[in-house]
Amino acid sequence: MKRLLIACLIAASLPVRADVPLEKIQIFAEVFERIRASYVQEVSDEQLLDSAIRGMLLDLDPHSSYLPPAIFDGFQAETSGQFGGIGMEVAAENGVIRVVTPIDDTPAFEAGIQAGDLIVAIDDTDVRGMDLGQAIELLRGPVDSEVTLTLVRGNGEQQLTLTRALISVASVRGNRIDDNFGWVRISQFQQDTGDETRALVKRLNDQAPLKGLVLDLRNNPGGVLGAAIGVSDVFVETGTIVSTRTRNAEQAVSFDARNQDGDFIDLPLVVLINEGSASASEIVAGALQDLGRAVIMGTPSFGKGSVQSLLPLADGSALKLTTALYYTPNDRSIQNEGIVPDVLVRQGTLTVDDNQSLREADLAGRLDNPAGDTEPTDDRAAPVDDYQLQEAINMLRGLAVVTRK
Repeated sequence: MKRLLIACLIAASLPVRADVPLEKIQIFAEVFERIRASYVQEVSDEQLLDSAIRGMLLDLDPHSSYLPPAIFDGFQAETSGQFGGIGMEVAAENGVIRVVTPIDDTPAFEAGIQAGDLIVAIDDTDVRGMDLGQAIELLRGPVDSEVTLTLVRGNGEQQLTLTRALISVASVRGNRIDDNFGWVRISQFQQDTGDETRALVKRLNDQAPLKGLVLDLRNNPGGVLGAAIGVSDVFVETGTIVSTRTRNAEQAVSFDARNQDGDFIDLPLVVLINEGSASASEIVAGALQDLGRAVIMGTPSFGKGSVQSLLPLADGSALKLTTALYYTPNDRSIQNEGIVPDVLVRQGTLTVDDNQSLREADLAGRLDNPAGDTEPTDDRAAPVDDYQLQEAINMLRGLAVVTRK
């Protein structure tokens, strides 16, 4: 009787459709009752129903998941830039949890966790086949508590013990390089990232007019769509930045540039991306690439071109449900393809050769320069420990020369 009652309740909550599989609903109710009555350990009705909800989402795609109230609260905190945990973006992939990217200056980053690492266990719990939301719940915990991760990287396995922290992520930072060029690093797209980017570029430019800018989106897992539009808008005067499409063609939405001041629409721009650049990062890179506004450098991005909508539920939980796909201005889907750089530059180790070869200025009896300069000058100093950034600066120097001529 109870089994039938549950089936009727479920059926009554569904929209009236001729093809509603009532037989499957009855089977669901029967499975529910048999587990409840015969499983080796007692399981509450609430646990079973939560598991059923997770199961509905598990096979859809790696980014759709059920967020219980506590996780939903934490997810909302992440978009505002402060949350507890170890600081990394993860996704479900082939039954394991894959690290999309660690977030700058967090326990995960400092422990050396890398994009592409596979998490197979959290503390003593094997997470292979586990729902993404459950895995995230295991990663979270009280500040200063420890969590041990078992990681697979390449063919090797290792364990890392990290201390959870209250993570306050400054999404935008940067400085001037060589007094001529700027470097702006965005680690995550939060609600105010667009405004913060505009303010930082303006501050760098106010010190002395910039000849070019590197926008560093490497290992940026994404975030708020509006922030990606806002960042693109700093550098673009007109045109479509991104469009989204659902399974209903009539619900397609396009987001256009709305730059009001036009301060930086001609500033030479290089965007750095890599395999850890995902979602909102790919929106920005794709828009600036398609609109001919920037040179994209680095390695191909992650390829997360889907839109997740947060759908709050009555008990304080929520669904994170994939509802649309992103398209760049040239009608390219980012999904699985990512953004391919205009200039492929893999990360490596940059060393400076201090051995001086013989030059005219070293010769005895050489003629002095009429202007009085006898020693060569080189004001191109830049970080020597970041090969991709150095190459981006070199590209900007070339762009500045071409623009000047």
